[in-house]
Amino acid sequence: MSDLRVCVDVGSTWTKALLVDPAATVAGSVRVQPGTGSAPAVLRCDGVVATAQHRTTVGTDVMDGVSGVLALLGEQVGAHPVAFGAPLVCSSAGGGLRLAVVGYERVVTAEAARRAAVSAGGRVVHLASGRLGPDDVAALLAARPDVVVLTGGTDGGDGEALLAAAAALAPVLGPAGLPVVLAGNAEVATEAEQVLADRGVVVDRVANVLPRIGHLDPGPAREAVRAAFLRHVIGGGRLSSGRGFEQLVLAATPDAVLAGVQRLAGAFPGGVLAVDVGGATTDVYSVLSQPAADSVEDDVAGTEAASRTVEGDLGMRWSAPGVLAAAGVEGLTARFAEAAAGSGGRPGSADAVADDGDLAERTAALAAEPGRLAEDPAALSLDTGLAAVAAVTALRRHARPTVPGAAPRPLRDVELLVGSGGVLRHGDAARAEAVLGAVLGDHAGMWHVPDAAATAVDASYVLCALGLLALAD
Repeated sequence: MSDLRVCVDVGSTWTKALLVDPAATVAGSVRVQPGTGSAPAVLRCDGVVATAQHRTTVGTDVMDGVSGVLALLGEQVGAHPVAFGAPLVCSSAGGGLRLAVVGYERVVTAEAARRAAVSAGGRVVHLASGRLGPDDVAALLAARPDVVVLTGGTDGGDGEALLAAAAALAPVLGPAGLPVVLAGNAEVATEAEQVLADRGVVVDRVANVLPRIGHLDPGPAREAVRAAFLRHVIGGGRLSSGRGFEQLVLAATPDAVLAGVQRLAGAFPGGVLAVDVGGATTDVYSVLSQPAADSVEDDVAGTEAASRTVEGDLGMRWSAPGVLAAAGVEGLTARFAEAAAGSGGRPGSADAVADDGDLAERTAALAAEPGRLAEDPAALSLDTGLAAVAAVTALRRHARPTVPGAAPRPLRDVELLVGSGGVLRHGDAARAEAVLGAVLGDHAGMWHVPDAAATAVDASYVLCALGLLALAD
């Protein structure tokens, strides 16, 4: 057992664990295994020895759930959990890190900072740009962020905007105890830091997220946001009373999964796309093939070959009402209603559909009782509808251009689409087809769907294991 490692993902609803052989848990050992009978195609990795899951114990202490899932894993292989050594852990429990992003221009520095923030596991709850007045600052505070990401200006460009933003925020962020990740114009960043520090604001100053137009450098800001997540969510006493959990967690789950998708793309040179439909959020990850990445004309905020987006209003339980609201905005309400009535989301295939009032009541009930399992046919159909609409909406948001007039993210040549999340792991081939097929058949979302992508479900948490091992290297 000494050569094996345990990887644990503490989710908002379930805590999952894998026992893996690190030497064999590599991109080259991952393959798509076709489904048989009613089973969907799945990702298989030679290095995964065993898997287990346990309810996430947010009501008491998340370490209770971690201990429980390690015990279940030990029972499978006939070993005490202590024999596995310290687990590698990621977490998305507790709602994630709430971020406010402030930049000079919404389509330039503010957008660049937003991309860095979400790719580090944060959830942007407020985005501000331009000169900040009293009402703008009040709106930022009303969003209840944990951290403010402040940027503005390219290196050597306009420095007054960053200094003005620091001056407007300093008097309120200090008393509120809100820390700042400062990632703006390098020529005035030290002065902006001093303006904030003089009013008692804790500042983590890093390199400019947009040093020049079209050149995105998210790494330093991403690392700072990741550190803030570990301090404020993992180590802030919300999830566990002791220091043990904080010391184990390497990263937010979306950050770990992005690292896993990047590793997996090494074995699928055409590019990889993954959608993870969770209880609280739906996350989308894409790694472009090199030709696709090279073909992109950089927008003013830059383009990354690897990208992740998190949608905090799209989820199977905590955010189920948000899926219904998004369906209305995206023109997907009819698809949702048909799926909820048992038609699998295929337009015109059901004689009766659920009405809006019924869907509102049922999704609200799920949010009020997020631990509820789908056991009867009606509940299973509702889950399929939720997952399909959440996945399609999240992919649209991920792929659409963020700058007016720019091209959508070039996902046409993606070789593999991976579905993740409990709704797919515990579903059959029909559900996988309803959800992943809806994504690949979405020709009305202002992006070009992959032409010939294979599909698979990550039933064994392979992406998480790949990512945690990569982060631990």
